[in-house]
Amino acid sequence: MSAIDLTHINTELGRNAPGLVEWALGLDLPAIVTTNFRPFEAVILHLVTRVKPDVPVVWMDNGYNTEATYRFADEVSRKLDLNLRIYLPRRSRAHHEAVDGPVPSLDDPRHAAFTEEVKLEPFARALRETAPKVWFTALRATDTAVRAQMDPVSINPDGLIKVAPLLHWSSKELHQYCEAHGLPNNFDYLDPTKGEDNRECGLHLAH
Repeated sequence: MSAIDLTHINTELGRNAPGLVEWALGLDLPAIVTTNFRPFEAVILHLVTRVKPDVPVVWMDNGYNTEATYRFADEVSRKLDLNLRIYLPRRSRAHHEAVDGPVPSLDDPRHAAFTEEVKLEPFARALRETAPKVWFTALRATDTAVRAQMDPVSINPDGLIKVAPLLHWSSKELHQYCEAHGLPNNFDYLDPTKGEDNRECGLHLAH
């Protein structure tokens, strides 16, 4: 992967989302898109699938999503004919709650194990099974302090090329894209591994 000039790509295409998607898929390497069906997720899914319709779309369904999120996931999947791959925790929500109780609070030492169980382990499984070289994500710089320091294209220690075409987009730009392309949206969203809007969930710290 050393042949990729990250500085050049980020300078030339870092704020050109369609161009970045075209470039990354033009590498002709196995790719995935991850989604959690939070607000504006239809944008990244539309951007990538209109170039590569059959790209695997990986969703780590933690089992704690809102009803609206599940309906949104089904609607977007149908509308864009997504090649959706759903990864569930090893235990169901009912099993987890029967044995360990409800979602632990952020200051509870058990919260890290909860995040590992419902998000990190399913993602590690997804990476093993899909074996991507390119990973598209809808990360935005405004999400967390960690993401504000990221580049649109980076290469993980394991060699995975991480592409965040929407890193510098505003909510207004995302809304306008949804309107222009007739894409549905979902604002009734909750991530139990984050707990707070500006808290990093751990996935992008680990990968």
